[in-house]
Amino acid sequence: MSQPAVDVRPGAQNAPLNLHEFRVFLIAILSALIGLLAGFVAFGLYKLIGLVTNLVFFGRVATNFPHLYNTPVGFWVILIPVAGGLIVGLMAKFGTDKICGHGIPEAMEAITINRSKIAPKVAFYKPISAAIAIGTGGPFGAEGPIIQTGGALGSIVGQIINTTAAERKVLLACGAAAGMAATFNTPIAGVILAIELLLFEFKSRSFIPLVIASTIATTVHFQMIGPGPLFTVGEQHFAVLSGLPFYIVLAVICGVCAVGISKLLYWIEDQFEKLPFDKMWWPAVGALGLGIIGYLFPRVLGVGYDTIGDILNARLTLGILLAIIVCKGLALLISLGSGTSGGLLAPMFMIGGAIGGSFAIIVNLIVPGVHLDPAAFALVAMAAVFAAAARATFTLIIFAFEITRNYNSVLPLMIVCVIANMVAYYMMRDSTIMTEKLRRRGVRIQMDYETDVLQQTTVAEVMDRQPPTLKASMLLSELADKIGRHDPVVTRHQAHAIVDDDGRLLGIITRGDVLRSMERKQSPATTVLDVAETDVIVTYPDELLSTALNRMLGNQVGRLLVVDRNDRTKLIGYLGRAPILEVRRRRLEEESVRDSGWIRRPRKTV
Repeated sequence: MSQPAVDVRPGAQNAPLNLHEFRVFLIAILSALIGLLAGFVAFGLYKLIGLVTNLVFFGRVATNFPHLYNTPVGFWVILIPVAGGLIVGLMAKFGTDKICGHGIPEAMEAITINRSKIAPKVAFYKPISAAIAIGTGGPFGAEGPIIQTGGALGSIVGQIINTTAAERKVLLACGAAAGMAATFNTPIAGVILAIELLLFEFKSRSFIPLVIASTIATTVHFQMIGPGPLFTVGEQHFAVLSGLPFYIVLAVICGVCAVGISKLLYWIEDQFEKLPFDKMWWPAVGALGLGIIGYLFPRVLGVGYDTIGDILNARLTLGILLAIIVCKGLALLISLGSGTSGGLLAPMFMIGGAIGGSFAIIVNLIVPGVHLDPAAFALVAMAAVFAAAARATFTLIIFAFEITRNYNSVLPLMIVCVIANMVAYYMMRDSTIMTEKLRRRGVRIQMDYETDVLQQTTVAEVMDRQPPTLKASMLLSELADKIGRHDPVVTRHQAHAIVDDDGRLLGIITRGDVLRSMERKQSPATTVLDVAETDVIVTYPDELLSTALNRMLGNQVGRLLVVDRNDRTKLIGYLGRAPILEVRRRRLEEESVRDSGWIRRPRKTV
């Protein structure tokens, strides 16, 4: 018997929409390049900030980060940030307004609404504006701008070559992860940050490039800056068992503070929106407030990595810690709310660390004998405040662990970060400090992710095992008559498989095919096979529903015939849209319908 004239190749039309192995390999190679570039950009920005700081405050050519609380400029410290704010405002107006903000929300926005495309000028203007803003006293860290700049580099590489939006998203995230890793020497935290705040997925196609980019960037950090962590931390005593009640109280405080910082930041942004002059001048106005605070309490000026180190090593008194919480908080909120350029991580680390350190000192004064370690509580709170504000709990747990490399820190970090995150979630459910700006623009960021139920269910589990079939010799007019009479045999499905006398697949015909053919007034002898589609798009019983659904969407069809993988003319099932929706409905039922438990409510008696 001759082979039936049907093409059921899985070829171009039937191929899954997942990235081909070659593309994954290509993205991995590009991620190494991006990691290298981001590592050098991080080093360059780090040195540029130091150069601007030394020139402005000390009149010398040097690239180290000096202590700004020893600056000799005196009263001029009020006006230096204003000059920096003016320059940043001009760059935002005549360069690109994408330099405004702390970097991560802008990367989120590019992924969500711009198909992961970032203009090349962002990669140029962002680090320069950040160096000017921070170098003239801005209370920011370099990590946010580096993350955005690294993301821009990844996006640009993805625009130079032919890539999909999904591939560009991975490359953008690789740049962001590399920037984080190169700044703090925390490669694992860089990877997790990209997953939690940018990708919201955990797949080989993204995880492999992220690890490569982060590793390469950290290697650059080793060569350029050194192998040690950014903050040198001495021995810390976490005392998990005896300190657990106090860690829980601290967690609640951190969650409340995180929400307070988020709400105050956007309230201040709203106040700047009401100013009756061009927003170009807003960074200068915010910088004036910063300058006044900096004149009164110089520790708020600059990146403050040295102050963070002092906090993590318990070198500061209670009075200075409380002053840092108030003054650094005000300086950060006023400056960032004005729309200038700078990172959010370092200042929030300083504020969080001061909260934890002062909490431990106060408890030691009130409850003699507990002997809480201010350094340990500072580290835990430093991670928890930002984790709660950004809902990046896992990232900050790993980040703090990579800084200390002390396994004893893991348990208090986990409990405090998680409880703080829970408090922040219930107090500010709809957004975070990273997503509120986007929410106000009408952009919703879904930060929760789970395995798709369609990736856990095979076609065989839901397919119709009695596929609707028609003999190839059936007349088209006969089928049209049955459809017109609403014959249940032919109206049960929108399409029918055409088979020969041996039941081998020849083609597929839909109701639309029948109607279009009848409108063209076919010959009375026309059979269903004459008008059927013989290039059949199929699926296999062992394929996942997600693959089958992608194939439906990619080919703009509403059903697939299920065939044997070894004999593609052997029809074994039919997959329509209804079974796929039923799988979704069952998952919804699992989420919402409660089963009767062993403990039941007592019946009310009259």
